[in-house]
Amino acid sequence: MTKDDLISAIAKKVGLSKNNASQSLSVILEEIEKALSRGEEVKLTGFGKFLVKESRGRKLPKFKAGRILKDAVK
Repeated sequence: MTKDDLISAIAKKVGLSKNNASQSLSVILEEIEKALSRGEEVKLTGFGKFLVKESRGRKLPKFKAGRILKDAVK
């Protein structure tokens, strides 16, 4: 499902124009994004939970220029 599919479904089920459904969805997504950027958890009962986790990152192998990456990873 794409964002456009979701907008169409909202418009049809709630009886809004596609423009109003699009604006509504944008506001919802913006608010979720703001909460996550503040480090908050977003819980939508019956749907899921969103949170931001910090990762330690990955260590990548060092390789010399001109060598194929497969050879460097061995």
